[in-house]
Amino acid sequence: MLRPLQLNWCAPLATMLVLAGVACGGSTDGASDSSNSAGAGYGSGTGGSDFGSGVSAGAGNGNGSSGSGDGCNASLTGIVRDFRAYEDGEGHPDFETFTGQGLKGIVERELGPDQKPVYAHDGGTAHTTGPEEFNQWYRDVDGVNMPIEFTITPIVGADGIATYENRAFFPIDEQGFGNEGRQHNFHFTFELHMTFVYNGGEEFRFSGDDDLWVFINNRLAIDLGGLHGPQNDRLDLDAMANELGITPGQEYALDFFHAERHTTESNFTIQSTLAFTNCEPIFVD
Repeated sequence: MLRPLQLNWCAPLATMLVLAGVACGGSTDGASDSSNSAGAGYGSGTGGSDFGSGVSAGAGNGNGSSGSGDGCNASLTGIVRDFRAYEDGEGHPDFETFTGQGLKGIVERELGPDQKPVYAHDGGTAHTTGPEEFNQWYRDVDGVNMPIEFTITPIVGADGIATYENRAFFPIDEQGFGNEGRQHNFHFTFELHMTFVYNGGEEFRFSGDDDLWVFINNRLAIDLGGLHGPQNDRLDLDAMANELGITPGQEYALDFFHAERHTTESNFTIQSTLAFTNCEPIFVD
């Protein structure tokens, strides 16, 4: 079970949640001023997963974080990159092309020196075209993708667990290259970077589609790669401490890479308790 959070925003060893940088200097009443924030309330749970009590979906404009009023909101800001679907020989060949039920091992187990995932194959896989195409997922490439800053705002529940759940995760509808004649913009990646202090006892959980890789201390901690419906994984930092090379009381990087590549659904849920140390968004070119 997840250890409750101690709400002390941006204090050096405050127990807080995972993911990207936290925007400081926001409103003092704890309300988010991001139009993309998702409000969430505890409800019936995520069907079939081990997310505990879960949360009810809260997509769209919602209330912000449960901030304590000392200058930081739990607003997690990263980069969404929009891509064109591959149709009639145009667009990016990794988007709207493949189908499947997940594929581990698409990326190397060590993060690259530029803090980006390293493609683990010389050629294509059952779910990807090849290294050149994959290397465009999390790098700005004129004419291939459009980078857009995007903020999500998890909610800290009464039990102290920080949660963000969105069962219709379409952060850039009508933006970038547009919806391409579809109800939503289904073709994008999402990249988040942060630092945290490992205190012991923390967990991080994710459920969603499609690809998801989480690196801690530059080492692969969660691999939900490939095209698939909603899948979930639970990261117990204590159980993986040796594998990840982490020691209680020390600060580490957490790098999060997500992709939505195919119609017709987009699900995104996180639950976590970690001690963050950065109060500003971290962007990696």
